[in-house]
Amino acid sequence: MSAGTHAVEVAGVSRVFDTKKGPVVALDDVDLTVAAGEFVSLIGPSGCGKSTLLRLIADLDQPTSGTIAVRGKGPRQARLDREYGIAFQQAGLLPWRTVAANIELPLQVHGVAKGARRARAAELLELIGLTDFADHHPDQLSGGMQQRVAIARALAESPKLLLMDEPFGALDEITRERMQNELVRIAAETGAAVVFVTHSIPEAVFLSDRVVVMSPRPGRITGVVDCQLGSSSSRTDAVRDEAGFFHAVAAVREHLHGTAPVAVRGVETR
Repeated sequence: MSAGTHAVEVAGVSRVFDTKKGPVVALDDVDLTVAAGEFVSLIGPSGCGKSTLLRLIADLDQPTSGTIAVRGKGPRQARLDREYGIAFQQAGLLPWRTVAANIELPLQVHGVAKGARRARAAELLELIGLTDFADHHPDQLSGGMQQRVAIARALAESPKLLLMDEPFGALDEITRERMQNELVRIAAETGAAVVFVTHSIPEAVFLSDRVVVMSPRPGRITGVVDCQLGSSSSRTDAVRDEAGFFHAVAAVREHLHGTAPVAVRGVETR
């Protein structure tokens, strides 16, 4: 992959599902570019195609038309080359494996030697702050801790792209905010680009360099808000009380409701 290659490039992508009642257009002519190391959230009403777009990027489905490149490769080749990690709303940990063994799983599947697996799991346990829980099983962890393990597992093979589909959607608000802080830190420390699906406007704004707003079906991109909240490495809870945060939340909400202003102070919209 060349140094200038983007993490994700989506060009003219549509996805039409054939149903008994006729074709359903889930996505219509979507263009999206995510730079290396950039955090981009997708937000929109239920059924707008956010998760469909993520699945297309992850090679879990194929577009009806258009093209997708993941780090300069087609989605299938990117999947085979393990260019990305993926996390869903449910942590999906194997209950009979310890925390460390769950993190090691993708490495084991791909034939990595036991010593290297253990060393990598130890690094990631330190990164997510769960070193003392390496030998615990998932049912001994809180929901937030389980999601941290799921994120560590997604990072096991050092991908430069994380695909995340509402990973904090099932958590209570306090745990959710803590997990947002953790994800900002992890993304900054690993340098991975992130494509993050959410229904929460404040979550999208806090986490992201850009928030991409999608329309009701058929899903189209109707606006992009540059959040301009400072670098992710220095972003803390204090950002949630700053004027720029509230301006960005307002800009996203206005795009969602089709009332976006020409300009919002501190936020670039387009």
